[in-house]
Amino acid sequence: MPHKIQMSNASVPLVHEVEILDEAGRLKTTHVPGERPLTIYLDKREVVTLMTLGSAPEALVLGYLRNQRLVESIDDIESIQVDWETDSAAVKTRRSTVDIDALTSKRVVTTGCGQGTMFGGLMEDMAQIRLPDGPKLAQEAISELVDAIRIHDTIYKKSGSVHACAVFERSGESHVRLLHFIEDVGRHNAVDSISGLMWLDNKPGRDLVFFTTGRLTSEMVIKGVQMEIPFLLTRSGVTLMGLELARKTNLTLLSRCSGKHFEIYNAPERVIFSKAS
Repeated sequence: MPHKIQMSNASVPLVHEVEILDEAGRLKTTHVPGERPLTIYLDKREVVTLMTLGSAPEALVLGYLRNQRLVESIDDIESIQVDWETDSAAVKTRRSTVDIDALTSKRVVTTGCGQGTMFGGLMEDMAQIRLPDGPKLAQEAISELVDAIRIHDTIYKKSGSVHACAVFERSGESHVRLLHFIEDVGRHNAVDSISGLMWLDNKPGRDLVFFTTGRLTSEMVIKGVQMEIPFLLTRSGVTLMGLELARKTNLTLLSRCSGKHFEIYNAPERVIFSKAS
């Protein structure tokens, strides 16, 4: 059952109209994505300031707390209230069993757009996690997913300057269905927002496929593994540390996904190739 958290609904306009001059000195109207600071307070304690579009700020906050392990369970959270007048998100918990001081004492600045952050030795903890073998995903389903992303109405098509993440649910081995699509100024924000939505829906990761427009870094692999999603796809590339972590955790990585083309970097046994390949 979906979890009950008292939450604001504080989404804001995502693109803004501006006037520019082109190379011929002609005045034109175009669009740029918004970017706002959002400072998260956990039980009145300042945790971090994120730069975000603000499309799903409550889900972003929830996913950030989940992926940074600053809360153990969604049931620990009583409310999330976002206030754009103060650029803040106030999170109130019912109980807290997490040692926030210990977790936040160790901080790693990642390669996420605008620089992401990982707390509490997440990198080391990956050595204790290994995704189970299976499930399978057919080549036709991969092409279906890539095509769904291609035709999806996006902020990027209108204004550029954003990253997108999406999560699909497998329907058997040969088909997928889009569950959530989020764009933000950084891919780490987009994946956190989707993680928050999954937590609210009580959606397990085993039957899901994750897609991002950004590169598959160690940060993205860690978040995918924490959500227990076995497939991580990108239209971009893979870093060496991202690949090494995928090998340790048994995560299937697909890169350069465009049209019918893709490259498998790890755990290819989950992919079923069509006979025509």
